[in-house]
Amino acid sequence: MSCSIKKDIELSVLSTVVFAICGAFIISEYNLGATLLYADLWKYGLWYLIVSFIAVLVLQDTYFYFIHRIFHQPLIFRWMHYGHHRSGEPTPWSSSAFDLPEAIVQGLFFVGVSFIIPLHFITLVAALITMTVWAVFTHLGFELFPSSSKSYWIGRWLIGSMHHSIHHRKYKVHYGLYFTFWDKLLGTEDPNYENETHTREF
Repeated sequence: MSCSIKKDIELSVLSTVVFAICGAFIISEYNLGATLLYADLWKYGLWYLIVSFIAVLVLQDTYFYFIHRIFHQPLIFRWMHYGHHRSGEPTPWSSSAFDLPEAIVQGLFFVGVSFIIPLHFITLVAALITMTVWAVFTHLGFELFPSSSKSYWIGRWLIGSMHHSIHHRKYKVHYGLYFTFWDKLLGTEDPNYENETHTREF
């Protein structure tokens, strides 16, 4: 096992502990009636499960984009985000490799959203699973989307492995989590990305 992978695993374990503490806090606040989480599947209807799930992903992507840009500011990069970039090229091991301050900031999103949006536990768990699976997917180091996908919405608006790999190489582009919307709107998408060919395509 390489030293970089070992360090990624250590940081991932640390992040898992932080996320577990956040989860325990959410549950304790739910038991006190302080959150907007609910367990009755029919309280808002099944349609709301889908709407709230999409809303959480959009909010998380927005939150992530802006804190991610802040993490890359030179004054705080070294102690907030360096651990995630230590391995250079992304691997699945680096998908959750966060320094302690970053892990706390990442975990606070789900703490905060449980107080401001009514969410069924199914929705919350689905969002957590989506975040975890998507993070591994975007850190694979090879592209699962076919090269032709760049001509369609899936390649233009969803972040794939190649899109995020460019961020790990260039640092100053591609800050999104799920969607390319903010990168396109605020000019942080690599202008050459649309013309690049997918490397190491699966």
